[in-house]
Amino acid sequence: MSPKFWFVTGSILGGLGVVIGAFGAHGVGDLLVEIHQDAEPKMVAGHEVPASYKYLQDFKTGAEYQLTHALALLAIGLLGWATKPCRTLSVAGWSFLIGVVFFSGSLYALVLTGQRWWGAVAPIGGTAFIVGWIALAIAGAQRVASPRQPED
Repeated sequence: MSPKFWFVTGSILGGLGVVIGAFGAHGVGDLLVEIHQDAEPKMVAGHEVPASYKYLQDFKTGAEYQLTHALALLAIGLLGWATKPCRTLSVAGWSFLIGVVFFSGSLYALVLTGQRWWGAVAPIGGTAFIVGWIALAIAGAQRVASPRQPED
């Protein structure tokens, strides 16, 4: 994919992450109390808490990871403009995008639907994030010695 694609995708995911984060901070709390009112209390750091509190933290975690990886996609776009094309950079970009969809997306779905099976999807996204960071490190190491030549 082109550097433009990664930069635009990162920008869109970043903007959506801010919207989702604001929803998590200001709008989702009452909804979660309603959705999870009959759920058993959850254990968080050795303390029993209402399910709605635990799910609010999960929602915020999804937004945090989305924002972090939106920034990583912006970096991939910038790196792509500054260096020669690199397949490893594309692997990193796709891994981060897949990670956001599967990790953050599954947390949002779990929290908003109460369907616990969504929790089994999150590790797929987490694994994609790890692959992305490894690929980005490799791409960075490969590209240091190969800057893009100025275009005529």
